[in-house]
Amino acid sequence: MQIKTLESLLEDANKIIKRLSYDETLELLSVTESVIIDVREESEVINSGVIKNAIHIPRGLLEFKLAPNSLSNPRNIDKDTNLFLYCAGGYRSALAAKTLLEIGFTNVYNIGGYGEWIDNGGDIQASP
Repeated sequence: MQIKTLESLLEDANKIIKRLSYDETLELLSVTESVIIDVREESEVINSGVIKNAIHIPRGLLEFKLAPNSLSNPRNIDKDTNLFLYCAGGYRSALAAKTLLEIGFTNVYNIGGYGEWIDNGGDIQASP
């Protein structure tokens, strides 16, 4: 078995997951029913808040929370829900989006990092 490096894992994820710019994200959010998911750790969310209306599901719990039979699936997310993932810098969200695609979700996007969102003037809120 070939061992992959972090760089090769990210390269693979970025090949198959669409990375949206701030403007592309706003455009899609305005015309599609979507869910924004923050995959950062709890401490990051507590310290800095989240994108307005985002839900927080840490990277390590994503597959469990969004499983079809999960009783803790927020907003009844299903395989066809438009999912916009972000983290601090766009790396964990790329890996998380790739995982969701691999388990059958069809509309998964990486919208990058929280700081990038703020730098572009995006709305934020205190942690949910």
